[in-house]
Amino acid sequence: MSATTPIAAIGRSVLGALALIGRIARFAADTLSHAVRPPFYWREFGHALVQIGWLSLPVVGLTALFTGGALALQIYAGGSRFNAEAVVPSIVAIGMVRELGPVLGGLMVAARVASSIAAEIGTMKVTEQIDALVTLSTHPMKYLTLPRVLAATLAVPILVGVGDAIGIMGGYMVGVTRLGFNPGTYLNNTVDFLEAWDVVSGLVKGAAFGFIVAVMGCFHGMHSGRGAQGVGRATKSAVVSASILILAANYLLTELFFSA
Repeated sequence: MSATTPIAAIGRSVLGALALIGRIARFAADTLSHAVRPPFYWREFGHALVQIGWLSLPVVGLTALFTGGALALQIYAGGSRFNAEAVVPSIVAIGMVRELGPVLGGLMVAARVASSIAAEIGTMKVTEQIDALVTLSTHPMKYLTLPRVLAATLAVPILVGVGDAIGIMGGYMVGVTRLGFNPGTYLNNTVDFLEAWDVVSGLVKGAAFGFIVAVMGCFHGMHSGRGAQGVGRATKSAVVSASILILAANYLLTELFFSA
């Protein structure tokens, strides 16, 4: 084996990753270009809105509820070491709306929606339904990709907003029933220390995460391999790539919004 073989393998991996990023970027740009050209399939958009938004609400709500409660317990346990238990309401609210609400909501939607989109579109490709759309003069990206991307971009911020409220309520319930906080004082501290930009930044993150989830689901579905194994790999790749990109985008957006 040549001494340069490991370096060559690393180089091939890097070039392959860069090529994949380029294909995803072109796919996303091509999807957005169809938004300004008719026709627009409102029925597909409405169906995607229900599937991505309404049907994801239970899992996002339960995740936020238990996260808010656990966050209150953790902050109280840590704050008690410094006699700072009073910061629980404000930290729970800020932590939920800035970080935990958008990120956990995005990850839950990625697990549920990216896999569903990739499996659905991948199965359509395997069974040649996408080829049938082309023969009917229907552009697959306009019919399959664009409605799902727009629906996710609009629905996930709403899910994040609802999840923020439920998460704060979870912290309130734990704080009042388990930690001995006065209900009025808890709510006052939550409102006084929570700023409008905290909420808006979380909603912007939600829109970005929704876009990522739908694009990755559609991309891997459109590029699915043949057979059941190909669809399975596409589904797995959609969830993994969407989750990684959500975490990376969360850091970049946090740096952009809150850096000194």
